[in-house]
Amino acid sequence: MDQVAVVTGGARGIGLACAQELAASGSKIALWDMDPSALAEAKELLPQAETVTVNMADYAQIEAAVATTETALGPVTQVVNSAGIAGPNTVIEEYPLSDWADIVQINLTGSFYLLRAVLPGMKERGYGRIVLIASVAGKEGNPNASAYSASKAGVIGLTKSAGKETAHLDIAVNCVTPAAAKTRIFDQMSQEHIDYMLSKIPRGRFLQLNEAAAMIGWLCSKENSFTTGATFDLSGGRATY
Repeated sequence: MDQVAVVTGGARGIGLACAQELAASGSKIALWDMDPSALAEAKELLPQAETVTVNMADYAQIEAAVATTETALGPVTQVVNSAGIAGPNTVIEEYPLSDWADIVQINLTGSFYLLRAVLPGMKERGYGRIVLIASVAGKEGNPNASAYSASKAGVIGLTKSAGKETAHLDIAVNCVTPAAAKTRIFDQMSQEHIDYMLSKIPRGRFLQLNEAAAMIGWLCSKENSFTTGATFDLSGGRATY
């Protein structure tokens, strides 16, 4: 079976690193992102990749992206959902209502939309590997990041539910909970919040993209034939469970 990998948020950061890891293992790659210029730059690194401009907050766009990907590359067998936004850093009583809605819509509802769009085909074929990118903030909660923390906690719960629903098939749905990595998502955060996150990591440094890609690459492999509905820690020792 040819491996066809969809990587959302695939133009940069963890998403692009995962796409490169999966491509190196022989998968055909579809990079999904809402930034066409970033996709063009990513395609220079992965010239064989299919690129699709898609907003993860729009279910119709996700359905269309699945159809486009499968027409070009074949049935989707691997999914890494790295698309996400951080939002502002402020206390709950001052948190902008529109930012709360946007963050939950993209991070959590977008994850649900993606599962809803790809699982029917995977169930029909009896095979699939899905990794949702959550966050250590979803385990522990970061102050002044209520929407992000809540949305990523929701991703963990969604993973557990989806993993149980598909456990009777050769489908694995897992998530990872990274500590912060130096990606463009830092542009959405205050320096005070970045310093706070670093102070909480016992390793004393931020996550490297290749470290995330190595774990996620294995979770997307055929070898991961037993573990599903699980949360894999990438927090450098921060998480206590």
